[in-house]
Amino acid sequence: MPAIQTRALSKRYGNIVALDSLSLAVDDGECYGFLGPNGAGKSTTINVLTGQLVPDDGEARVAGVDPVATPVEARRRVGILPENGRPPSFLTVREYFEFAATTRGLDPATAADRVEAWAERLEFAHKLDTLCTDLSQGERQKTLITQAFLHEPPVVFIDEPLTNLDPIMQERVKEFFETYRAAGNTLFLSTHFVETAAEVCTQVGIINRGRLLEELRPRGMDGDALLDRFFASVDEDVPEATLTQPS
Repeated sequence: MPAIQTRALSKRYGNIVALDSLSLAVDDGECYGFLGPNGAGKSTTINVLTGQLVPDDGEARVAGVDPVATPVEARRRVGILPENGRPPSFLTVREYFEFAATTRGLDPATAADRVEAWAERLEFAHKLDTLCTDLSQGERQKTLITQAFLHEPPVVFIDEPLTNLDPIMQERVKEFFETYRAAGNTLFLSTHFVETAAEVCTQVGIINRGRLLEELRPRGMDGDALLDRFFASVDEDVPEATLTQPS
């Protein structure tokens, strides 16, 4: 069974079609890049796959479970790095990690060792006892990355992971992604940065208006080549009515 699979997944918000019979499969050991314009359905897809949103039709499986039927178990088996997320302001960084470890069934000693390793990797050991509300944007992003991987889940959903990180930390995080994927884990990366997808991802899906338009293997392509493919797919998906010029 694929690490992530959807079959005819559909979701509407009133008259707006967010997902239109979306079917995809992502195998173990893939870094799957999800590219699409604003409003294409990327966030809706991730919210369904992480048990935060119930679809109108279709089904999904993630890490061996149904995230719609068993959302709590699904969230224990996956990691989630949200875009523009904010850890609880009233907790210190260390307390936030302790809370995250407890909710995911991770024993305190193992969690403490992993926190120390991440604090060294991302150079924020001096911030572990700082209130989350007092973190800079970059420090907040490091904290959110750590909590997503703390329990070493087999599937991690990542939304714009490099935001607010300096170039050194960006490279360090990308190197970690490659190591984690090569160990057989699966990353599902939603991003607007085509260059990042070309560099990091082993497979890319292009989505627009809730439909999967194209899948490709970007290894060997540079950012410009992948960007051209992205524009071509999205342009071909423009409804015919919008292309008709008024008389």
